[in-house]
Order: sequence, then structure tokens, then C-alpha cells
Amino acid sequence: MTIKTGGKIMIAAGVALMMTGTPVSAAPPADWNKGGGEQDEAMHLKADHENGIEVYEVCAACHRLEGWGMKDGTFPMLAGQHKNVIIKQLADIRALNRDNPTMYPFALPKSIGGPQSIADVAAYISKLPMNPEPGYGPGDNLEHGAKLYKDNCVRCHGDNGQGIPDKFYPRIQAQHYNYLVRQFEWIRDGKRRNANPDMIKQIKGFSDADMIAVMDYVSRQKPPAKDVAPVGWENPDFD
Repeated sequence: MTIKTGGKIMIAAGVALMMTGTPVSAAPPADWNKGGGEQDEAMHLKADHENGIEVYEVCAACHRLEGWGMKDGTFPMLAGQHKNVIIKQLADIRALNRDNPTMYPFALPKSIGGPQSIADVAAYISKLPMNPEPGYGPGDNLEHGAKLYKDNCVRCHGDNGQGIPDKFYPRIQAQHYNYLVRQFEWIRDGKRRNANPDMIKQIKGFSDADMIAVMDYVSRQKPPAKDVAPVGWENPDFD
């Protein structure tokens, strides 16, 4: 598995190191999922697999060639995520409905292209096999986490974290624990502007201990075996 020096991956990685954590300034969206614009356009385009590979080369600087992100939660696993969810999140970042200053310059049309490229890369990512060894939490309060999940999360994320693509509810099973905790905290505390308001209300009373327990449980939910890569798998599209 090789990475071409001087190519898009190395450029993206270099710029990413210079990015700060300062949020992009923008007015909050009127509706967490109002649609329209690039989101709607990309949803109705036929994906081009080869262009999806080319566009993903930009993403791979952070999310890695396999789409597995990093166990420390710096970057999430994207592999296996629902196409609709990826389209929405990319469109939201481009429209400044979601603050992600590190990703923002790489999501722009000048970096990856227009709505067709959003459709292409989303379809490509959705078909990548998932990480067989995600990052887990402490594992010492899983029973409590399971109960919290059953009582609060099943309606939107499914009984095993599989999500509901038609409603843009993400697949969260086997996501890195540290990333899950960070996003949960931001949503609970009102720091993620494109979060579903129903989820904000649902989890606002969670303590930090509750958050740790339920996200630890989610990180250990098992996707179907057919969706998971074997240990040591390398993406053949970048050999």
C-alpha cells in the first residue's frame, strides 16, 4: 500500500496540521435537516465509482485509506456509513451548518468538486468494509450503558446502532469510543449546530458517567460480519 508523495494526500495532511480548532463563524441553521441545495442534488445523482476513489484520496489524509479513522477519536471511522448520512454531513459542512474547521477546506468544491463528487465519494465510502478493531471505552459499566441505550437511543439509531439512512440517522455501531464521546458531549451541550433537536432534548440530562457508559456500549456493538473487514485488510484501490 503506497501513498504518492506530492499528491493530494500529502497536501491535505500538511494543511490539516496547520488548521486550528477555531469554529467557522456562521449563523445557526433554521432547521437541523431542512435539505435543499447540494444535499438534495447529490441525493439524486448516480454515483461514479472511479471518481469516488479519486475524491476519497483527499479524505484519506485524515480518515486513512481504509476509512477507519483513528482509535484516539481524532478522526472518525467513515467506512460503512450510510450514503445519505455522508451526503448530509458533507453538504452541511460546505454550507456552514456544521462547524468543522479542520475538514472545511477539504470539503469545498475547489478541493473535491461539486454535488456529483459528493454523491460519488459518499457512495464509495458507504461500501468500504468497517474496522474490525475499533477503539473501545473502559468497559466497566456496560450494563448501565446498555440500559441507557435501550431507553433512549433505539428509536433513532436502531437496536444495534445500525441507524436509519432514510431519516439521516447515522450508523454508530463500532465507531471509535473517543469520537463518540466527543460528539455526544457536543450535542448534549449544544455545541454541534446541525444536531437533531430531538436528540438534544433526549440526552440533556445525561451525566458524564452516563455518557461514558452508553458510548462505551455503542463502540462495542457488532455490525454484520459481511460489513466488517478482516484484521489487517488494506484498501486495494490505493495499492
